[in-house]
Amino acid sequence: MRQIVAMSLFSDNLRHLRNHKNLTQKKLAEELIITRARLAKYEEGKSEPPIEILKRLATYFHISIDVLVYVDLREISYEKLMKLENNRILLPVMIDKDGEDQIEVVPIDGAAGYLGGYADPEYIESLNRINLPFLPTGKHRAFRIKGDSMLPIRSGSYIIGRYLEQLRDIKDGRSYIVITRDSGIVYKRVFNQIKKHKRLELQSDNTAFKPYHVGIEEVIELWEFSCCIQMEDSPEEKGGMDEVHHLLRHILSKLD
Repeated sequence: MRQIVAMSLFSDNLRHLRNHKNLTQKKLAEELIITRARLAKYEEGKSEPPIEILKRLATYFHISIDVLVYVDLREISYEKLMKLENNRILLPVMIDKDGEDQIEVVPIDGAAGYLGGYADPEYIESLNRINLPFLPTGKHRAFRIKGDSMLPIRSGSYIIGRYLEQLRDIKDGRSYIVITRDSGIVYKRVFNQIKKHKRLELQSDNTAFKPYHVGIEEVIELWEFSCCIQMEDSPEEKGGMDEVHHLLRHILSKLD
């Protein structure tokens, strides 16, 4: 039933967005590199789009896939929606069979995949997951980092961050996983310069690295530091998840 409702909303949203942009079916189909007849079937609810088409639509209209499929855009001002940070209205929380929140783990070489799949439920479901019972409330995700810009945290360690809904909630000087279109996944201390310059300043703990700025339009996601799992010096992925699970078993045994 939910899938039927979602596809009905998707069809309504697609027509709404196309009309809002004053596009003909022919023009939008050309932008998406599909036929007009195929687009018409999506708008009429006669055919379900594959994930590749959903990605193209999300990119073209600057709207995340979850919003495109599950939110009635006819009841939301398009201009206000665009002001939301990446309009991530829905962010699924993975639950295991015991009802515990699960943390998806993004691998060290997963930046490109994450940038293409952060709004794709199938991609998120494909990630390895762990449980940490002592985290604060909120949606968490683990990112494996590389490099020595944030010493003493070693390359190859996992930073577990809590999803930040609004950029205005940034606390100056705290560390965050920052997901941007150009730089991918980075771990830095963040300073809010939105009001004056519409940008963020990113600083490293290692003074050999100079601070730099990213415009707010480049920011896809922010994850506020919750905890760190320090790994061996080598950032290689081989055996990485086994090592994580070993560390977690050790941590949990100390909590019992």
